Amino acid sequence: MFKTPHRIFFWLLSLTVLLVFIDLPENYRIKYQILNFSIDYVLHAPRISFTVFGFRIDKDFRTQLGLDLSGGSHIALEADMKNIAESDRADALESARSVIERRINFFGVSEPTIQSSRSNTSYRILVEMPGITDVSKAESLIGQTAQLEFREFIDEKDATPGAFIFPTSGNTKPAGITGKDLRRSAVVFNSQNGAPEVGLEFNAKGAAAFSDITSRLVGKPLAIFLDSVPIMWPRINTPITDGRAVITGGFTQEEAKMLATQLNAGALPVSVSVVERRSIGATLGKESVVKSVRAGLVGLTIVAVFMVVQYGRLGVLADCALILYGLLTFAVFRLIPITLTLPGVAGFILSIGMAVDSNILIFERFKEEKRAGRPWKVAMELGFGKAWDSIRDANFTTLITCLVLFNPGNWSMLPSSGLVRGFAITLFIGVLASLFTGIVVTRTLIRVLYKEKAI
Repeated sequence: MFKTPHRIFFWLLSLTVLLVFIDLPENYRIKYQILNFSIDYVLHAPRISFTVFGFRIDKDFRTQLGLDLSGGSHIALEADMKNIAESDRADALESARSVIERRINFFGVSEPTIQSSRSNTSYRILVEMPGITDVSKAESLIGQTAQLEFREFIDEKDATPGAFIFPTSGNTKPAGITGKDLRRSAVVFNSQNGAPEVGLEFNAKGAAAFSDITSRLVGKPLAIFLDSVPIMWPRINTPITDGRAVITGGFTQEEAKMLATQLNAGALPVSVSVVERRSIGATLGKESVVKSVRAGLVGLTIVAVFMVVQYGRLGVLADCALILYGLLTFAVFRLIPITLTLPGVAGFILSIGMAVDSNILIFERFKEEKRAGRPWKVAMELGFGKAWDSIRDANFTTLITCLVLFNPGNWSMLPSSGLVRGFAITLFIGVLASLFTGIVVTRTLIRVLYKEKAI
């Protein structure tokens, strides 16, 4: 498909049309009148909804704005650790944070930020929810103590090894074991194959109840609920009488850790209380968006004018590539989607200036080759080839810096906040897009549209 520049050019035109569709503004009103002809229409964010091979695809291309741009709620919760042993407090705090995150996800909040914080004897969970202005409703949702419960199936046929019945409170009944009976849960490793598993340890009361249940339900599943929502329903293989059980299931280490954290949320129940809450209005956010867009347009215009003045027709083609760059980057933000915060917008604007770096390097190399007496076509191909090493090294160092700022591994020596990550991810995507437009798009436009007279 990509053997000739003209085919690539056609593909780029098709891509541009698609990107314009994805980037259509949200709730933008077009209203004007010329003589007797008038238009009054409101543009809405595009949406696709169809089924392919039985899979439902439903995508809404909206721009996700962070708390500082769209407004929302900020809640700080204090965890009560007085009944939790010192050695278990870190696990209890992480379990409480996991439960709150799970509740917020069920609440339907887009791109929330949930962080745990420890300072001396203070254990806190900080929650930011963009778009949620009803702080009281959010507070009532996340401020409850986690409830862990074991339940057995009511109908015998639902409790067979081959049944794929999703447990609900309607087809299950309490088994008589709750989070109060579970001492703790932890990730353990199989002594034979080293596979990660989840170990459970019950207290005396829980061990007796668990022994009775596992003796009655051998070969049948036992459902585990957290906050009335099932998290899994493992099958009981043998009676367990010593109060120590192991859940197997081909877990990865991360999956086993997540399950242990959810179980500990009920085994180490932590009550939380709201110590700070505030509703953040979107007025400042709207002003910031307007100013950021204005700054971006001014910067883009200055860069475009500079390229035309400095490089003439080549600069015009570079500006076309820059427009495609902007459409592509913003479309990626919507497709993933990326939650745009004010630092994220700053990263995007910064990447606009960096997007023309590769063009400048290529054009300067092109001039050098022409001064050496080479035909313009040969000079242009050599310019692209010789500039690639510099373009690659410059952009790769920026990408590495973005990865460090984003801090994907949560390295303890390199803490990273959500705002810093927003800057890093938008800059990272912008640099990748600039590599594509600088090398592929600009090169194709020059090959197809640019001509010089042979000397």
